[in-house]
Amino acid sequence: MTDRDVPADLGRLWRIPAPARLGRPAELDLDRVVRAAVDLADRDGLEGVTLQKVAQALGFTKMSLYRHVGSKDELFELMADHANGPAPDLGDEGGWRDGVRRWAGAIRARYTEHPWLVDMPISGPPRGPNAISWMDAMLRVLRNSGLDLGTQVGVLTVVSGYVGHAMALTRQMARGREGTGLSQVDVEQDYGRTLAALVDPERFPYAAKLFGGDVFEPEAGTDDFSFGLELVLDGVAAAIDAVG
Repeated sequence: MTDRDVPADLGRLWRIPAPARLGRPAELDLDRVVRAAVDLADRDGLEGVTLQKVAQALGFTKMSLYRHVGSKDELFELMADHANGPAPDLGDEGGWRDGVRRWAGAIRARYTEHPWLVDMPISGPPRGPNAISWMDAMLRVLRNSGLDLGTQVGVLTVVSGYVGHAMALTRQMARGREGTGLSQVDVEQDYGRTLAALVDPERFPYAAKLFGGDVFEPEAGTDDFSFGLELVLDGVAAAIDAVG
């Protein structure tokens, strides 16, 4: 495939230079547009990003942006690839399990820095250079696991899906606590104690046992993210054992 065969939106995502146009050089460039859009999303969330608002932030008209980005959907893809950035060097210490933990922790950090990433619509598999770098990093971690490439991609999908879901849930719960002054520990304790008084042991014997225990009396600093990730990794370990 030559540069001429690459779809225009994919060419922009990979920053393949477009053929030079006649006339004055453009005052804008794609990277400025994407950075302005990411700044808006960091401030106002993904719902605060429109082509009109990006153009206003840059001091240009909306039509000026179409020289650099074809649509709002394309802009979102460009923003996600920019915000995720290139994958870090995860090293080779500790084997595949530690490597996947580091991968998950690193992508979690990107979601923490740019919370709107969890709201990003998914229209297809990863295509951008930074997204591919994260894929490459996971495949490197799993290269000696004994899993075939298709299964390794499955692991990537499951782990990235878990991280995204966990971060979305954390964000939604934080929004639910806004203005209450309550921590997540406070909310869970109140939930458990309230339901313990309501749940009838004869009607819901197993749920009553749950609420009568200390499951909803978590200590501050309890890491639900790591607990869920370890369950996922146990499943990966089982898949590796099955082919070993």
